[in-house]
Amino acid sequence: MGQAGVILFTIIAYKIVLVAIGIWAARKIRNEDDFFVGGRGLGAFVSGMSYAASSSSAWALLGFSGFVYASGLQALWMLPGIWGGYVVVWLWIGGKLRRETAERKFVTLTDYLVADLPRGGARVVAWLSAIIILFCFIFYTAAQFEAAAKAFADQLGFPFFESLLASAIIITIYSLIGGFWAVSVTDTLQGTVMAIIAVGLPIAAVQASGGVGAVVETLRASAPEGYLSPTGNMPFFTFLGFAVGLISTGLGTFGQPHLLARLMAVKDERSRRFGFLCAMGWGIVVYIGMAVMALSGRALTNGVLADGEVIFYRVAEQALPLVLSGLVIAAILSAVMSTVDSILLSASAALAHDLGLTRNRPKTALLISRLAMLTIVSLAVVLVLFLPDKIFTRVLFAWSALGAAFGPLVFARLLNRSPGPVSVIFAMASGFGATVAFYLMGTVEADNWFISIVQAPGDVFERLVPWILPLLILFFPRKKGKGRFLPSES
Repeated sequence: MGQAGVILFTIIAYKIVLVAIGIWAARKIRNEDDFFVGGRGLGAFVSGMSYAASSSSAWALLGFSGFVYASGLQALWMLPGIWGGYVVVWLWIGGKLRRETAERKFVTLTDYLVADLPRGGARVVAWLSAIIILFCFIFYTAAQFEAAAKAFADQLGFPFFESLLASAIIITIYSLIGGFWAVSVTDTLQGTVMAIIAVGLPIAAVQASGGVGAVVETLRASAPEGYLSPTGNMPFFTFLGFAVGLISTGLGTFGQPHLLARLMAVKDERSRRFGFLCAMGWGIVVYIGMAVMALSGRALTNGVLADGEVIFYRVAEQALPLVLSGLVIAAILSAVMSTVDSILLSASAALAHDLGLTRNRPKTALLISRLAMLTIVSLAVVLVLFLPDKIFTRVLFAWSALGAAFGPLVFARLLNRSPGPVSVIFAMASGFGATVAFYLMGTVEADNWFISIVQAPGDVFERLVPWILPLLILFFPRKKGKGRFLPSES
């Protein structure tokens, strides 16, 4: 059997397993709480591994490795932010978020953010929150679908359109059937496979390149200037902006509904603490492994790839035996496809639950939630077809926009701040709006000094600056006796 046959056979077998998990999980789905947060019964290993895999799958394997392939050691400044996000979410945010959402039966992050607002203001905030989540997650979902379709087209020679539809249909089937339980268990399986590959493939890549010394010598001789420098040989202030921008990627972690849902679903404090160890260990292994693989892959391919996001597949083909490389590629293709499941679930929760479509409709709540998921899948497929983009760019935009819109509000709730609905609306809108504005500026010609600064390496404006105004609105009142920065009542 050739490599293409191995890949196809493995993918079919893997997808049969996923659908079987969906059917098994369907028996646990009795109401909306089960569908969206798994009845709050996740154990340590499943919660930790599913969190890690949901946060990083296609983005880490294809996007991050492609970034390191193109940029070198300077790209590693992203890692402190990513790992710091794991620590803050699990050890600081997670405890209070889990307890309060369990006590008050909150199903989504939006429920938590609007809990103490006046009824009228809470409804407006919930609508704005749902719109932002839907907008960002359609981009996020499109990125994952595009990653899967690119992979099928690249590895199996399938037409892009058919690959896109096949990926979307398979993922949607088991997500619709099994809800949060199916998503969490399949993400755990996916995360385990990724961790194993993140250890084995880099070792094979280094060996195929002639060893560590040969990799370094090859890169010194052929890579661009500054490739092996942690600063990229940039001037100090340029490097500072670059490093701060990359580290600020971790800020996005605090506003991701699909990740915080894992903390809401953990069954107890002991599971949360051990879940953190699973997630953190996974994050360290996978990101270091992908960095080593990308650097070795650059040496192995002599840096000739125009699209660094396919380096993973090229390394597997060149560094592993035929059948084994087919198995590895098939496993990662499957992992890329299943990453999107938790994103779909959170997006359908925003559409069905946060917008009130399931309110007072217990008999039809599950049907409405599943129809919402189908709607989001359709919109994401359309986006891929008519607005293609790099996986790395699209995911980082959605990640940053969600983080700036919701992260400061999560901090405010955890620190017992009580801003009113007007403050909350302004904070969400300013964080999201600033991210969109800086993202759009980064796509136009640098015809003036301000846009040139915005387009500086590291995208510090897109990832850090949008946090500043929401924090000012939520945490800095006016002079004593004159109330908050914005009205605290509607």
